[in-house]
Amino acid sequence: MSARRIRVLCVDDHRLVREGISLIINRQSDMEVVALAASGEEAVALHRKYRPDVTLMDLQLGAMSGVEAIRAIRGENATANIVVLTMYQGDEDIYRALEAGAATYLLKDTLSDDLIRTVREVHAGRSPIRPEVEARLAERAARPALTAREVEVLELIAEGMRNKEIAAALGISEETAQVHILAKLKVKDRSAAITVGLRRGIIHLS
Repeated sequence: MSARRIRVLCVDDHRLVREGISLIINRQSDMEVVALAASGEEAVALHRKYRPDVTLMDLQLGAMSGVEAIRAIRGENATANIVVLTMYQGDEDIYRALEAGAATYLLKDTLSDDLIRTVREVHAGRSPIRPEVEARLAERAARPALTAREVEVLELIAEGMRNKEIAAALGISEETAQVHILAKLKVKDRSAAITVGLRRGIIHLS
């Protein structure tokens, strides 16, 4: 009797990407795609239903983000194997995904051979972290981290709110609304703070 195939759940909000990944996976003699999800909520439900061996998870999914879906899935099944497959390259994106319980982190420009090898390794219980991902995590560790409130302030800055408006909305001082954030990000103005926040994945534009 042949060994059981590695059962894979693919999660991505773009149909063409889901179908493309499915083609790559289903070409392998030792793998099969058991379900496709277009949202975080659907990913959690289908993971609960099919209990796949490995889940390929995008981060940009709409109302429930990929990180939130990872956390929800791992909350229900602590042994769930989740591989992030995304376009997000920021060190904060990587940190949040791994902290939520992802086994490893891949970018969508990853070669199909690398993707297949990673699925097999994660299924075997390993968590292969690529050198460029390790480098970004090391960079993050060397920087001062923003608090949850400071991230919230940065998001409001990116939405175009003035310091006075942010201070009134959150019940904080105008100094807190900007000065601490600029210092931590090592920038001199709001525009630069937004640029750094987006590049590092601290914030995302909806």
